[in-house]
Amino acid sequence: MNEIADILSIGMTTPVGLTAGASAAAARAGISRVKLSSIQDSRLQPLRAAFLEDEYLPPLTKGLRFDERPLTSRYRRMLRLATRALQEACPDGDAPPLFLALPETPNPEGPIGASFLEHLSVQSGVKFDLSQSRVFPLGRAGGLVAMESACQALREGRFRTVLVGGVDTYLDLGLLGALEMEGRLLVEGALEGFIPGEGAAFLCLGTSREARRRKCAPLARLLALGQDKEPGHLYSQEPYRGEGLARALGRLFAASQAHRPRVRSVYASFNGENFWAKEWGVAHLRHSQHFEDHLHLEHPIECMGDLGAALGPMMSGLAALGLDKGYRAGPILVWASSDRESRAAVLLGEARGG
Repeated sequence: MNEIADILSIGMTTPVGLTAGASAAAARAGISRVKLSSIQDSRLQPLRAAFLEDEYLPPLTKGLRFDERPLTSRYRRMLRLATRALQEACPDGDAPPLFLALPETPNPEGPIGASFLEHLSVQSGVKFDLSQSRVFPLGRAGGLVAMESACQALREGRFRTVLVGGVDTYLDLGLLGALEMEGRLLVEGALEGFIPGEGAAFLCLGTSREARRRKCAPLARLLALGQDKEPGHLYSQEPYRGEGLARALGRLFAASQAHRPRVRSVYASFNGENFWAKEWGVAHLRHSQHFEDHLHLEHPIECMGDLGAALGPMMSGLAALGLDKGYRAGPILVWASSDRESRAAVLLGEARGG
C-alpha cells in the first residue's frame, strides 16, 4: 500500500522516559535504564531488566480495581503503562479508533484480549471509538501491522484520524520463568539473550488534508509500509531462512516511489538474540540497492530492554521525532520481527517532503 499518512502526535512511557520527548532525548543520548532487578533467576542471581519503578506509573482507577472480572497482574500493569502515553498522543476533542498491538504470547495467568480496549478507555479517560477499534496480539511487529491497517482505513475515508499503539511488559514471573527455561534471557553466563523491558507508545495518524485542516505541523510522514510472515519462526519446526522480513521489505520498497532517496537510517528490533541479526542480514543483502553505504543503525532495546508489542510504535515515534528535530535524516526504515510469524516495516520521511 502506498497511501501517505502523517504522524500528528506521539505519546510514550518507556524505561528511559515518561513522555515521548523525554524518551527520545534519553535514547539519543544513549542513557540506559538496564539494571539488576529484585527478581532472581533459577540460579538465585538478580535478573538484569529495565522495569519502571512502580511510583512512576499512575494507579488503577477505582472502577477497574473493583471490576467483577479479576485482572491479572500483567494486565493491570499494561493498563497503567498505557495510561499517560495514550493521553499524551490523543488529540483534544477527538474520538478516533485505536488500533492496538498486544503481546502475542498468552499470559500464563490468562488471555489478554479485546476487553483490554474497554478497560483502557476507563483507565485513561480517553474516549476513543471502541466500536471501530481493533487489537493486534502479534508482539513486536504488531504495532507496524496495526499501522498498515490504520493507513488503509484513512485511505478509504472511514476516519479523519486513527490512533495506533502498543503496550507490553515482561514483568510477569510466570512469563520470565518460561523464557529462562527456553534459554532466551540474558542471565549470568549466557552467551546471548534479551533483557526484558516494558512500555507503551501511541501515534496519532491523519491524512495530509486533515493536518492542513487542523493547521498543525506533522512530525513526520509515513511513506510506505510492508508486512509478511516467516514460516521458520522461533517456535516453528519449519527451516529458518529469514524470508519473512526480506519479503516485507520487498513489499515496502515496491510501494515506495521509485525516485525516492536511499534509506539513511534504520531502527531495528535487535534484542541481543542472534536470530534477528541473521534475519536482518538476509533482508539487507537482498535489498542493498535501497540503502546508503554509510547506514545509521539504531536499536533502542539496548538501553531500555525489549518492549515487546510496544516496540514498533516506540521506534516509529523515535524516528519521527528525530526527523522533526532534524537530528535524523530520512528516509528512515523501522522494522520489527515477532517471536512467531509476523514481520513488518515502515518507511518514514520528513513531513514537508511528502
